[in-house]
Amino acid sequence: MSAPAQPPMAWKYCGDQIKRWREHSGVTREQLSQAASYDPESVRSMEAGRRKPSVKLLTVADELCNARGMLLGAVDYLKPEKFPSFSQDFMRYEAEATVLSSYENQLVPGLLQTEATAQALINAHWPPLDDDTVTERVAARIARQSTLQKQTKSFNFLIEEFALRRRVGTEDVHRKQLEHLLAAGTPRHVSIQVVPAHGVHPGVNGPFVLLETADHERLAYEEGQSMGLLFAEREKVNLLWQRYAMILRQALSPEESARFIRTLSEEL
Repeated sequence: MSAPAQPPMAWKYCGDQIKRWREHSGVTREQLSQAASYDPESVRSMEAGRRKPSVKLLTVADELCNARGMLLGAVDYLKPEKFPSFSQDFMRYEAEATVLSSYENQLVPGLLQTEATAQALINAHWPPLDDDTVTERVAARIARQSTLQKQTKSFNFLIEEFALRRRVGTEDVHRKQLEHLLAAGTPRHVSIQVVPAHGVHPGVNGPFVLLETADHERLAYEEGQSMGLLFAEREKVNLLWQRYAMILRQALSPEESARFIRTLSEEL
């Protein structure tokens, strides 16, 4: 079994600073707890870095310990990451890529999700994410979609029928997601194709994304439940491009795919 995830170092450092300032100022944990309306055990957990120090605790501790903004300066470092750490390299390349080709067999790709779909999926994370992290990650996912507006780039999406039939959220959320796909696939530089749910092909083992940069560098990205791998090795990347081509042979045309998605939407 893998080891449990460790709290971010920023939590530990910030919590340690609260404790040091409190002890230096002669303030007891009970006094700080009472002033911040927390129970002492919660404050203990935040000081130990097991729990993220809250802005409220930092504000009260800064004033109570006369830290003159030294503790409040930590607030920016406690903001949640926009993306899981293992995917951040991919996100940087995704923003720069001139060609993106995605195959997805479980869910609608993040670049094509509505805010409601993204919210439902990120809320389902286990272990649960705190509200700030959920808000930050939903906003970041939606912000990524601005790249779809760049008409000098090419976006190609192969989506399994199963992913389109899988309802995420309410029936209304699902319908609006399908309608969003129809709109997203309208521009000439965006292609969305459905892979019918019959037969087998090299994509059944999992999703992947292929990228090509302005310098004609090719990369490939595969993501699992708790890890992501970005490949630049020519042999590995070429293999995934070949797999993509084989999946594409079984896909409906963009026009047929639009009719298929529209039918699914009308059936709801």
